[in-house]
Amino acid sequence: MIAHKHITKIAAGIMALAVCLCLFAMVFSEQLLEAAGGSGLTMEYESRLFDTEEVMQVNILMDEEEWQKMLDGATAETYYQCNIEINGETFYRVGIRPKGNTSLTAIASDPETDRYSLKLEFDQYVDGQTCYGLDKLILNNNYADATNMKEALIYDMYQYLDADASLYNYAEIFVNGEYWGVYLALEAVEDSFILRNYGTEKGNLYKPESMNMGGMGGGFPMGGSGANLNYTDDDLNSYSAIWDGEVTATKEADHKRVVKALKHISEGNNLETYADVDNLLKYMAVHVFAVNEDSLSGMMAHNYYLYEYDGQLNILPWDYNLSLGGMGGSAADVVNSAIDNAFSGTNFFDTLMENEEYRARYYSYLRQLVDEYMDGGGFETFYNRVRSQIDGMVGTDPTAFYTQEEYLEAVEIFSQVVTLRGESIRGQLEGTIPSTESEQRNSNALVDASGLDLTVMGVMDMGGGGPQRGNSPQNDGNDLQNRRPETADRSTGQTGSTKSGTDVSGSQFGGELPEGFTPPQFGGELPEGFDPPQFGGELPEGFDPSQVPEAPPGNSGLPQNEQRQQEEQSEVGDEESQQESPTDDTGVFRQSGNMKRPEVGGKNMPDMNFGNNTGSSVADTLVWYGISFIVLIGAFLFVKLYRKRRR
Repeated sequence: MIAHKHITKIAAGIMALAVCLCLFAMVFSEQLLEAAGGSGLTMEYESRLFDTEEVMQVNILMDEEEWQKMLDGATAETYYQCNIEINGETFYRVGIRPKGNTSLTAIASDPETDRYSLKLEFDQYVDGQTCYGLDKLILNNNYADATNMKEALIYDMYQYLDADASLYNYAEIFVNGEYWGVYLALEAVEDSFILRNYGTEKGNLYKPESMNMGGMGGGFPMGGSGANLNYTDDDLNSYSAIWDGEVTATKEADHKRVVKALKHISEGNNLETYADVDNLLKYMAVHVFAVNEDSLSGMMAHNYYLYEYDGQLNILPWDYNLSLGGMGGSAADVVNSAIDNAFSGTNFFDTLMENEEYRARYYSYLRQLVDEYMDGGGFETFYNRVRSQIDGMVGTDPTAFYTQEEYLEAVEIFSQVVTLRGESIRGQLEGTIPSTESEQRNSNALVDASGLDLTVMGVMDMGGGGPQRGNSPQNDGNDLQNRRPETADRSTGQTGSTKSGTDVSGSQFGGELPEGFTPPQFGGELPEGFDPPQFGGELPEGFDPSQVPEAPPGNSGLPQNEQRQQEEQSEVGDEESQQESPTDDTGVFRQSGNMKRPEVGGKNMPDMNFGNNTGSSVADTLVWYGISFIVLIGAFLFVKLYRKRRR
């Protein structure tokens, strides 16, 4: 009788407990996720697209005239619509556009090639559409890299250390079924990347950029406006390059958290609170191995992403085709590049290296790369796998920057350079080789790399046009353009490239200024003593900057790609993209109005299919909710059954 008397109260208590558990799980979901094993998701595209044992097959299905129009107007970086067939499955109404910075403008200036890097945005026209959970896919053209391996190697190293970095795979690209070339496919650092690495964290992502004429030489700081991540003051305007490069929508309060973190990091205060220390140390180790001067470790503060969550900063890697000497320099300098004080473009890492514990951990990650990845067979496995996959594809690549013979020579040098780089780092860690640049100047203990010509692996052309090799003081080889085989125009069948309508004004790459050049940031006049290194240090004979018209209001200067990227993020679409044209014979629209993607937690997020994208963070949360719900339902049924039996 006592049990019967109190059974209703007991059931009510169980129901109340279940409700409390549900509320607790909702309020403390982030803490529960962390305790359950992390916040990252396992996304379906990891295995469907980025299983490096199988090369990706990508067929771009697009009207021929639209394809050629996109190539001819590549510098506008305008999205066009196409269908994409990936590994046999077709995705419809996908956005496609050329992408890049130096490589895009260089190729636009080169009449011999249309081999642009490409960006595929699956949700550009179809709200929430993804490719197995991936919202954006990058197809890199391996510009200035005769090996076709530099960037892939670096991302392979990041994966080996389990650092926060993009997934990669090689992709065989076709256009309407016709082979276009072998590219490197990368997971874009955007919404899907954030989901995979950080789950439901409501973090903010930026891509700071300082690559413009106002930031190159002539007394104009290359890392100005905060792109170098150096703390200067509390004025948010001092860090405009960061805010201008926002990838996720941000507010003033978000910016204040970034500046606060930069200040504390610069002072060495509570580093674990304001910096993702462990991932930053992994980033440093791989990046220093890569000797990538086109980045924070060089004089140009760009080619990285800044991620902020709850006031903590993290750096995510990007763009490694110019590593291991792609910006020039001798083989000895690259192979023996110092592992200490390696980031000349920023002071951001200084306080981390002043901490003995963190410096030791940084060294341990370098040693892991040398002892385990290099000596343990990781590099050999990577090298042999890639050679077996792409040797044949490079040999028949109709748009390749380099011939098959140049590729084969380059990959042999590449293997030697990477091996010697590992030997030098080992010596620096063990103290047999100086670990700072100043100490190395008078040292006889450096690894001998005098017999290697890095230009064989490809060098960025600072004088205009496509990538170069053999133009350094080490090598008097001919211009690559004089040796490159003719490339067929895919739209007309003719050799060569017409590039009708290509806008090359504002090119950074000439020994002379292109016709129509206007330096708007100088108001039509160049400052006294200005020596533009990108023009070879000389202005063309007869050039009168006073005749150059002043730029219209709002023009931020050259290159214009940065301004366009910022406008693309803030505008729904221009007049052309909002007008949908009739379908062509293939059933592909030219363009349609941009559709706004759903927002989750104040930022755009890709569609999530929990049937395929089973992630630890979401799954663990659902377990808590599920248990609570089951207890609730069980208590309810128990009460119902008991009352029925009483009757």
